[in-house]
Amino acid sequence: MSVVDDVRKQIDKRLAELKPLVDEYHELESVVARLGDGSSPGTGTTTRRKPGRPRGSTTRRRTTGGARRGRRRGSGTRGAQALELVKSRPGITIPELAQEMKIKQNYLYRVMPSLVEDGKVKRDGKGWVPK
Repeated sequence: MSVVDDVRKQIDKRLAELKPLVDEYHELESVVARLGDGSSPGTGTTTRRKPGRPRGSTTRRRTTGGARRGRRRGSGTRGAQALELVKSRPGITIPELAQEMKIKQNYLYRVMPSLVEDGKVKRDGKGWVPK
């Protein structure tokens, strides 16, 4: 028997020994993927979601150069509702606006500055007045 035949025979024998182990590895890998535990099989590392994020969700960078999508903040119905209240009751404060609108104050602290930017209202002491 030649050296090549001997080496080929040894390789075939070793492949026959490893085949069941490779099959088991792939089977276990698919089970882990179905379980969805977030680990990367074979690497020993885990990829973790941030708390409160749904499964399959990852953090992605904005590709729009930081521009917001959708409508401008404060341009919706809450902004219009706040503007109408300011027009009807000049000097109204954010706590009073929130109580009238039945919403939390912190939302108005985001809406009112956009109304100022649009030139629709201005601050007058602690209250808001139409411009």
